[in-house]
Amino acid sequence: MENTQDRKKINNNVQERDHDTPHIAILPCPGMGHLIPHLELAKRLCNFHGIQVTFFVYLTEASAAQSQYLSTHPLPKSLHVYHLPSRDISPFVTDSTDIQTRLCIIVRESLPDVESYIVSSHDNNTSFRPVNVLIADFFATGSFDIADKLGIPKYIFFFPAADLLPFMIYLPILDSQVQGEFVDLKEPIEVPGCKLLQPRDLVDPVRNRKTDGYNWFLHHASRFPLADGILLNTSYDLEPKTIKALGEDPILRQLGTPRVYPVGPLIKPSSAKVEVKDEHYMIMAWLNQQPEESVIFVSFGSGGTLSAEQMTELAWGLELSGKRFIWVIRKPVEADASASFFSVGNEEENNPDEYLPHEYQNRINGVGLVIPTWAPQMEILSHSSVGGFLSHCGWNSALESLCNGVPMIAWPLYAEQRSNAAMLEEEIGVAVRVKSDENGVVGREEIGRLISFLMDEGNEDDTHKVGFNLRSKAKQLQILMSEAINEGESSYHSLSEVADEWKASTSVM
Repeated sequence: MENTQDRKKINNNVQERDHDTPHIAILPCPGMGHLIPHLELAKRLCNFHGIQVTFFVYLTEASAAQSQYLSTHPLPKSLHVYHLPSRDISPFVTDSTDIQTRLCIIVRESLPDVESYIVSSHDNNTSFRPVNVLIADFFATGSFDIADKLGIPKYIFFFPAADLLPFMIYLPILDSQVQGEFVDLKEPIEVPGCKLLQPRDLVDPVRNRKTDGYNWFLHHASRFPLADGILLNTSYDLEPKTIKALGEDPILRQLGTPRVYPVGPLIKPSSAKVEVKDEHYMIMAWLNQQPEESVIFVSFGSGGTLSAEQMTELAWGLELSGKRFIWVIRKPVEADASASFFSVGNEEENNPDEYLPHEYQNRINGVGLVIPTWAPQMEILSHSSVGGFLSHCGWNSALESLCNGVPMIAWPLYAEQRSNAAMLEEEIGVAVRVKSDENGVVGREEIGRLISFLMDEGNEDDTHKVGFNLRSKAKQLQILMSEAINEGESSYHSLSEVADEWKASTSVM
């Protein structure tokens, strides 16, 4: 039904066939963390570069959050959202299947529908423009075969930090050279054009080479050189060394690294329409009553969960710090990451009193605010009373924090968050990173100390020697990043450059 309705809408939403204007197909992966930056890229191409976009979304295991976001988010007229039909993936997954594998299987099973749409757009009997450029998520490189069949350019939108990209380009070499597990290496890993990579900071999919998740990660990484270019969700000012290395390092060039285009930061705008909830008004009203830069915002993202023990330590740490805080809280679980990832927006009633310390919310009344499951993150981070962000360091959240000039306490949980945390602390200098004990638990004293350190704007302590003020650095980057996407600036120019290449190639087809 969705397919039929989508096709009926095409004539209304897609302009008539015109070979002089590109029609770009954008294929993200499932999940809000993938959908939002890809959608922001699509909107910029439509609004600022006069390009027609078809944006694919998945109905397979789609969350309520996805439907809500798309239905309440204003989209350009030249952007058509195409719903890929739900597919039965039960023969290929179990409850223990890792998130990496699950995502890749959903994409794989949906590719015939992607191909059907793109191929049919080239039918001379249709009245709408043919798709003549494909932009794919870095976990959707299987779609390259579709582009090759039609002879159209194919690009990757790499929405994590650019810092991860050289590692992915070099991973096939590491895979052939290193025996055993990467995480067991005693020395840092040397990656061309990058800082030495500590084994503890490796992304989750490569921490166990015996898993299907690793094989999928390696598979997609090995296909990066097939792309005609890679769009990066970052700016030159934020990651200059990495971007320069991707373009100039001789080993990376020899490995076939495509040309990169830093086009970010592309984040959800704070002005985006959000669902009207009583909690939203309550949060904003509470923030309005707090002094400037006095509140630390605590959130681990849409899929971030803590153990019961760790949540108790965090609760006590927040109270011990004596600082004002907003804590977006999810039930403590010991489930696998994929379960939490795909349950976003579908959770049962969440009552923090059931798992927080006894009388906790009564004790923090007036100082702390506990929000079950969801809060308008961009609206909170952009509020003048917020002065710090305790974050899992997903790249979307990191960019949102930096675009609002808010320094961070880095508490990575999974995926690429460890490498992000290391970069934000060691290279960019806008974060301090938590340290756990031998059991992997971050203690209440450590939490309370770091919060006090960040919110008091200290320059150094016994654990973290910081040669500059974190907040000052964050404010500097805020200006640079907000300017980067403006007309005439670096990221705008980079996106204009590739858009002009598409227009030029389209006009000679």
